[in-house]
Amino acid sequence: MHSATELTESSDEATQTAQPQNDSQSQGPLETSRAAHLAAICFAMVLPTLATLVYFVFLSGSDLMKIVYFGSKILQFSFPLIWVLAIQRHRLRISRPKWNSISAGILMGVGIVGTGLLAYYGFLKDSTYLENAPTLITAKVAEMGLTTPTMYILFALFLAVPHSLLEEYYWRWFVFGQTKRVTGANAAIIISSLGFMSHHVIVIHQFLDNGWGVTLFFSLCVATGGVLWAWLYNRYRTLYGPWISHLLVDLGIMYIGYDLATFAN
Repeated sequence: MHSATELTESSDEATQTAQPQNDSQSQGPLETSRAAHLAAICFAMVLPTLATLVYFVFLSGSDLMKIVYFGSKILQFSFPLIWVLAIQRHRLRISRPKWNSISAGILMGVGIVGTGLLAYYGFLKDSTYLENAPTLITAKVAEMGLTTPTMYILFALFLAVPHSLLEEYYWRWFVFGQTKRVTGANAAIIISSLGFMSHHVIVIHQFLDNGWGVTLFFSLCVATGGVLWAWLYNRYRTLYGPWISHLLVDLGIMYIGYDLATFAN
């Protein structure tokens, strides 16, 4: 059994006694072949995009959409644990929150949301860039069964709180952490953030449908968020800050979606 693998930064005392490894795994030799390690990273990066393409595009309007959505999420978020526990044979340990990471995450999240809302109300809301968004968002939320404001808000809270934590565990702890072991931190930040962006390209295009230039712009905004959160995780070795920041940003995005949508009930 390899040394403990932490989802967050250990305390100084724990570091001195248990000597846990940084990021998602140890920084020593790979537990598998390099080819297997890279294959796991590639699988993790591609899976969300393929799943989104299936349930958000190919199964749009189908009764299977919700089943495939939740099934793909179970597969996505269980894969890192299977790889770490069963293949690399690491133990997991979650340490206490660290205020420096949380405060940085709050500041970063508030800054991103504030900038986004200023752009939305100051320019984007009545611009041609979002001219198709109200109709498309209304149709999609109805298709997902979010026919009332209450149902939409509950789904928004699901995305903003537990789902954002799972995404941070998946993209920063696992994808970034594993990629860093073979590329170094700077390259891993870029690579993992582009992977994080890729499935959002499909979602954004479905919601806006206003040309690929507009989709690319907002997708690069997502990638920028990924860069900031990966940097934050690499800086403090904890998911608490990136999660809080991600949570706030998702709340801001879902608020804008709420403002644009029209509900049947």
